[in-house]
Amino acid sequence: MERSSICLTAPAAILLAGFLTGCQPQKAPEEARAPPPARPAAAQIAGTPSGTVMTPEYVAAVGRFAYIWGWPLVNNLNRALGVKDLPGPGRVGGVVPAAPPGRISMLTDYISAEERFVTCPNQDTVYGAGFQHVDTIPVVVQVPDFGGRFFTYQIADARTNSFGNIGKQYGTKSGFYLVVGPNWRGSVPHGITGVLQSPTDLVAIFPRVFQDDTPEDKAAIQPLLNQIVVYPLSEFDGKMKTMDWKSTPSFPAPPSTGGETKWVVPEKFFDELAVILKQVPPMPGEESLYANFQSVLDAAAKDPKLKQTLTQTAVAAEKDLVSPLFDFHMNGRPIGNGWNSPSNGANWGYDYLSRTATARSNMYDNAPQETRYIYTDFDSSGQRLNGAHGYTVTFPAGQTPPVDGFWSLTLYNKEHLFSPNSLGRFSLGTKSKSMKQNPDGSLTIYVQNASPGADKQDNWIPAPKDNFSLYIRAYWPKEEITSGKWIPPLVKTAH
Repeated sequence: MERSSICLTAPAAILLAGFLTGCQPQKAPEEARAPPPARPAAAQIAGTPSGTVMTPEYVAAVGRFAYIWGWPLVNNLNRALGVKDLPGPGRVGGVVPAAPPGRISMLTDYISAEERFVTCPNQDTVYGAGFQHVDTIPVVVQVPDFGGRFFTYQIADARTNSFGNIGKQYGTKSGFYLVVGPNWRGSVPHGITGVLQSPTDLVAIFPRVFQDDTPEDKAAIQPLLNQIVVYPLSEFDGKMKTMDWKSTPSFPAPPSTGGETKWVVPEKFFDELAVILKQVPPMPGEESLYANFQSVLDAAAKDPKLKQTLTQTAVAAEKDLVSPLFDFHMNGRPIGNGWNSPSNGANWGYDYLSRTATARSNMYDNAPQETRYIYTDFDSSGQRLNGAHGYTVTFPAGQTPPVDGFWSLTLYNKEHLFSPNSLGRFSLGTKSKSMKQNPDGSLTIYVQNASPGADKQDNWIPAPKDNFSLYIRAYWPKEEITSGKWIPPLVKTAH
């Protein structure tokens, strides 16, 4: 039976011969060897034509999928629009680096616990940030000589996919890197070290530079930070520029209700999706998807009832489809001991679910080879982490996260933001020079609301009184992490 099933695709005469001879390939008659008809290219496969009659039920069905597909792109677009009119680099609310197109802004220390611009910031690196339009304003990205210090520059397109490999793990040399858009046709001047071409006009640039928690390192890093500068290609002169980031101004912060700024408003979503469809070209194979989305938007533009259907669909999709993705146990894949991790961060491809789940819960992942993100909402018994209990996370001797860069364990409150505490401490890891190992070489981190005692305080991450989550970052992960061989330890309830 197995032989005949393999041969079923052959013409009948060849099938019989194949069955009798053990399914050996047989020479087909000349007339049977005509080449198959050429398949049309994806761009030639049409979607539903605009003007086609559509029922509200159909519009709602397409709208729900479009909401999942477009949520991260609309989120990213609105963040960029929120800073496009700034007069220059500075800090939103005095804490978040922000700049208009053509520039970035850098912090000079860890990001503040007051930050509400983006969920799950780290306190292991010093951040920079800026949104670019590289078709019209190609930019030069300066990379100073970091010596042995870990650094990575996340350069992401409008889909939140990383496309620029700049960092210590790539062996990046100091110099000047030009970022251009898909439609840029200019010339590259002498002195440019490398060219990165974005698949979209909109680009986000987020430098991250490791800093430990000592006063000495916070001082030593400053000259390097001052050389992390982004500027329009028109200003390139081949000389390393510097910027005193401590002198940049503060700008008003957008409103917040205690959680992350709301970047996607369902009632406005489909108007903003129309902008995305015009500005962000489809990936190969998405052409008909774009056409189907556009035909629904066109129908809604002509029919107020269908427009109302789309708005209602967006509100329901936000509640039923997207909001549940905020929880970490709904993000990525289980990797053991109650922890989850996405395996394709910032390399989403056609994985629209994971792209939206990460955008909702912890926007702007690095690529997996740059950073592996691992998180949990539960203790070892499957109960929600809550400050009414104390917990321990113990790494056996020699089994802290295997990395060539650094690692950390961070606590986030129920809004996935820092929870203010008396120590001003939100994470522990490679940066933490005062952590103490146990006599057997293992490392125990205490996670609880009250101090575990003076002898354990250097290993304590203070927890809020209500729900929280734990989050491991493994920068420049080794193969044991990327292959899934290394599994984080259980989060155990302290007794």
